[in-house]
Amino acid sequence: MDEHGEVTQLLVAAKEGGADAIGRVVTLVYEELERIAHRQLAREQAGHTLDTGALVHEAYLKLGQLDHIDWQSREHFLAMAARLMRRILIDYAVARRAEKRGGGAVRITLDPGMAAVENGGDDLLALDDALKRLEQLNARQSRIVECRFFAGMSVEETAAALDLSPATVKRDWVSARAWLNRELQA
Repeated sequence: MDEHGEVTQLLVAAKEGGADAIGRVVTLVYEELERIAHRQLAREQAGHTLDTGALVHEAYLKLGQLDHIDWQSREHFLAMAARLMRRILIDYAVARRAEKRGGGAVRITLDPGMAAVENGGDDLLALDDALKRLEQLNARQSRIVECRFFAGMSVEETAAALDLSPATVKRDWVSARAWLNRELQA
């Protein structure tokens, strides 16, 4: 059986209460989880206390705590892992901000090839706030941003993860990026 089929079977087992299934899924997709973690950490300031492996393991612990998830596919699992990694980094930034109480202008360009963000945690918090507002307006667009921007998924992978057509993903991605850029520039 190929890896994709095995991941799908394990996700079904996890849905049915298989206690070790998520751990086995993580083992099979570990390199992809590292890629997602590396991509997210590349946007952080130098000297971050979490490294790629630590972020993957933090996400693994949170994935293990999730109950009643109707896992749809490998892509769905990776999108959820990316979302949890984002949450971990946001929680870290909130704690760091509480320590230093700093501020400043925010400048983020939403580009899937973006390598770094100038102000690290502060920018991530601003982006998270904007994403929360977008989610209130259009939850689908918010999920697309999570998949494309945070998980680094292609249009096709995002479409599969969210059960949408690639055309819808492309259209919503353009719209969501424009909306978020306006919000972040304000």
